[in-house]
Amino acid sequence: MAAGDAPIGAGVPGGATAGDPAAGDAPIGAGVPGGATAGDPAAGGAPAGAAVPGGAAAGDVAVAGRGGARGVPAQAPDADWDRAVALISSASEVALACHVSPDGDALGSMLAAGAALRAAGKRVTASFGDRRFAVPRLLRFLPGQDLLVEPARYPAAPELMVTFDVSTVDRLGTLAESAGRAGELIVVDHHPSNPGFGTLNLIDPAAASTTTLVERLLHRLGLPIDEAIATCLYVGLVTDTGSFRHSSTTPAAHDMAARLVAAGPDPEEIARRLWDSSPFGYLKVLGAVLGRATLEPEVGGGLVWTFVTRADRAPYGLPYDEVEGIIDVVRRTGEAEVTVVLKEDDDGAWQVSTRSRGGVDVARVCSALGGGGHARAAGFTSRLPVEETMAGLRALL
Repeated sequence: MAAGDAPIGAGVPGGATAGDPAAGDAPIGAGVPGGATAGDPAAGGAPAGAAVPGGAAAGDVAVAGRGGARGVPAQAPDADWDRAVALISSASEVALACHVSPDGDALGSMLAAGAALRAAGKRVTASFGDRRFAVPRLLRFLPGQDLLVEPARYPAAPELMVTFDVSTVDRLGTLAESAGRAGELIVVDHHPSNPGFGTLNLIDPAAASTTTLVERLLHRLGLPIDEAIATCLYVGLVTDTGSFRHSSTTPAAHDMAARLVAAGPDPEEIARRLWDSSPFGYLKVLGAVLGRATLEPEVGGGLVWTFVTRADRAPYGLPYDEVEGIIDVVRRTGEAEVTVVLKEDDDGAWQVSTRSRGGVDVARVCSALGGGGHARAAGFTSRLPVEETMAGLRALL
């Protein structure tokens, strides 16, 4: 599509889409105070120069993307959003990917975008690069999973590839090679540690979730948000804000939630599926893991940590994804500034999750160990034994 053509979805019957902020808003792309465009339902991200988590200014994220060294501002400029709209609108087929071991934000953002693009007539492929390809049990209620294909069936060299919530190319797992061969690679993400590995980077560290950016993209494309799409977007928002408890919870996040719920999702049912249902084996594993938790008051303003082994899970047939939420129990420790949970995956590697109350930038720590994330929530992978992994981490706190 030429740059001056109308985006897909323009002239949608009925006018405003389900997520439009107000029927009387200016047309998509019209300038509004503060630098956001009227088509953005909630700009949400801080303007350039505003404070963002981790202490960096919004314009301070320096990256070297595939297009050469460049700086990715905290809120991608309108020109980048316009180019993304042009690329997606002109593509007949779009390949979507989210990070390995997907959480609600990763899978929700990808499925929401996929459903909207398919409804607009695009051929859509969606996947994530886990060698053991399976949607986590807690997310199997999300609509649109018929879009998913196993990594082996993913295009080897897609014309256009879009990644969601992927902070580094390594987080694509087995799909990293496809990203390297893609004609155009659009990165949609909100991790401050993202180096901008795409040919086009829509990165906003001030956004509450990647689904926040997907909602923004769909509005710029002129695509409606129905109940199924809203459900996926809401799951990403509510999981990444910790059910609106984390510091990423802004007025814009609540505004987005209101728009999405108005489109039909049931918050009570979503909360029940995400947080109020676990197999009995989880309780047994949780008991063992809490029993070995260690508190080190002298480290990092207070460190609490524990670990989960494959042997812990095996007697109950408990999948790896079922132990992801253990850190939310351990982090309640009042004496601890930093919480760490090491989880042994099915390949024997340790997936290390970290949380901070705000006094320690765990994204800095995890980036130094090959991972990344946010100032208060980050992670990395280790193949060293538990004690060696913890020794390396302690040295950085």
